[in-house]
Amino acid sequence: MPRLCRFGLPVSLLTLTCAPLAMAEDAHQLGEITVSATRANSTEGKTPQKITVINRDQIEQQLRTSSDQSQVLSNLIPGYTPSRQKLSNAGETFRGRNPLFLIDGIPQSNPLRDGSRDGYTIDLSMVERIEVIHGASAEHGLGATGGIINFVTRRPEDGTLNQHVGVQFTAPTDDTLPDSHSYKVDYRVDGIKGDWDYLLGLSYIDRGMFYDADDRTIGVDGTQGDIMDSRSHDIFLKLGYWISDEQNIELSVNRFQLEGNYDYVAVEGDWKKGLSTKSRRGNPEGDAPQNEVLTTGLKYHHSNLAGNQFTAQLYTQRFRARYGGGTFDTFQFTQGLNDEDKIFDQSQNESDKVGGKLTLNRAGLLDNKLKLTTGLDVLQDETSQVLAQTGREWVPETRFRNIAPFLQAEVQPLQQLTLQAGIRYEYAKLNVDDFTTLASYGSKQVEGGSPSFDETLTNFGVVFQATEHAQLFANYAEGFGMPDVGRVLRGINQDNQRVDDFLNLQPIVTDNTEIGVRLNGDSTHFQLSHFSSDSDLGQRLENNGGTFDVKRERTEIQGIEAEAGWQINTQHHLNASYAHISGKFDSDEDGSVDTRLDGRNISPDSVALRWQANWTGKLNSQLQARHYFNKDFEDHKDFSAYQLVDLSLGYQLPKDQITAGIDNLLNEDYFTYFSQTATDRDDQNFKGRGRTITLGYNLDF
Repeated sequence: MPRLCRFGLPVSLLTLTCAPLAMAEDAHQLGEITVSATRANSTEGKTPQKITVINRDQIEQQLRTSSDQSQVLSNLIPGYTPSRQKLSNAGETFRGRNPLFLIDGIPQSNPLRDGSRDGYTIDLSMVERIEVIHGASAEHGLGATGGIINFVTRRPEDGTLNQHVGVQFTAPTDDTLPDSHSYKVDYRVDGIKGDWDYLLGLSYIDRGMFYDADDRTIGVDGTQGDIMDSRSHDIFLKLGYWISDEQNIELSVNRFQLEGNYDYVAVEGDWKKGLSTKSRRGNPEGDAPQNEVLTTGLKYHHSNLAGNQFTAQLYTQRFRARYGGGTFDTFQFTQGLNDEDKIFDQSQNESDKVGGKLTLNRAGLLDNKLKLTTGLDVLQDETSQVLAQTGREWVPETRFRNIAPFLQAEVQPLQQLTLQAGIRYEYAKLNVDDFTTLASYGSKQVEGGSPSFDETLTNFGVVFQATEHAQLFANYAEGFGMPDVGRVLRGINQDNQRVDDFLNLQPIVTDNTEIGVRLNGDSTHFQLSHFSSDSDLGQRLENNGGTFDVKRERTEIQGIEAEAGWQINTQHHLNASYAHISGKFDSDEDGSVDTRLDGRNISPDSVALRWQANWTGKLNSQLQARHYFNKDFEDHKDFSAYQLVDLSLGYQLPKDQITAGIDNLLNEDYFTYFSQTATDRDDQNFKGRGRTITLGYNLDF
């Protein structure tokens, strides 16, 4: 047994994390899976809230057709908004709210100045599985008002030296289109020797231009940034040492960078006339948009500390997100200038986190009927937004400190009944120095301050095993988040405003209620749940002439998610999912919601079908289709339905594998959901990507 298995984890989990890709099984064939995103290490399919685990095989199937990470998530997570196919994930919500992105439990989201770049901080080549908690959760503290998406990184496999090399080539059907080719190469080496284990992963992607179904260039997003016409690389290191069979310490480092080539400029379309934004070669002013992220973690684990499982984790994250620029009125030193007199500038979000997590689990209490989990989380986050060309502060440095002890209990009074309850106390303090807003906001003097907040968050749930094959579950959980402090502070337009008195800095507490049923047969499974997500003082982004302002209003969101699977035989499996979501906000501040949320906050209803086939021991395929239904909004930004079909193939050789994928198989011509519903800017009227073909080769030796 390799050292990896000395954690004392369930054998089924070790099968999931240790198995080679060629032997990996589909999610429906796996045994019990322990979910590390839950602090109590809960088991998938036995929790009072909905949890989805996306395994490595599912990730690989998606990467055969697209390297767009948000597209992978939207393909596999019901209730996640369709991908924008841009570097920004602004407007991509999860159950109508923002998810908290994690890498091995380390927060990647930057809620104090939400630049919507937290979905691009790691290459999926480095990820073993993705754990998804649906709905608000306070298990990892700040930010998970819509749910948690935890990227669990790869672990070393058995053997002293294992190596992997992979290459990919992507092009549209007409591969003669200019600059349309994309390339990817990744390399990994790992092993276990004595008391040490190690893993080093490298990846590099050179993305070309994207084209729509009519072979016309898709417009570059010169403001938020783009994944097309870009280069990215990821360097991932994991080093572990086993102190004894029950203790180990592990260091992980991930450096990710994605930067635009900056070879193209947008050609405006016409949103009202339905003319798409396109691109032409050019030399944009300023520096190319980019994400540059360094995440480090140091973890100590003891599987039997006086009968307890104990984990201590220290982490840091350095996040730099640069955006495209322009001669926007917001960036001017004085107002009322002629266009020829306006200066060019661009913004950059900068965030530095330092944090720690302590978790103690004790099972087997009260004659094996009680399990307790307790711990403490601490976080310091320093965030600012600067204008990179002139060195001005758009958002002053904001220092956030957070401490949160918690206690979670799971009791099983009857064999068929499991009860869970937990409490978490959040104390947060925000420090903002005196500052002056930009001239476009009136150069207002703002008195800094140190407002503090404390919230006691609770959760409770029940799982009832009605029969051998039928399970009922219900859950109530509260999530805690900060509003987009940067947007709030930079938008102050009153003289002598005191930060301590500013209502809009109050935290967002989201109440999530869910009830559902799970049915599991010998060859079928079905899950249906209804959820509601309410916030007395929520956060809604409102489009004001292309600039999105924060509105603090009561919001109520509800929806239905359904999933079903059928193992037809040993070779074929079908899976289907459906998601419906709707929401309203209080527009007149009378305490009652009255107006429907728009497309920037609410995703479309959708249905997805997936057919996986193992034709032989070597040849496998996946055909998936997603349909997004029409949706009407009160602001007349109605959504016109579209459907996407993808096909992927894999052929396994003794040590290597050949793959092929076709994204948008039917060459659907469509405008993205964001372009249809969340903006009316002529330079953001983007179409979706047309049909592309990806060829890949992987060698393990």
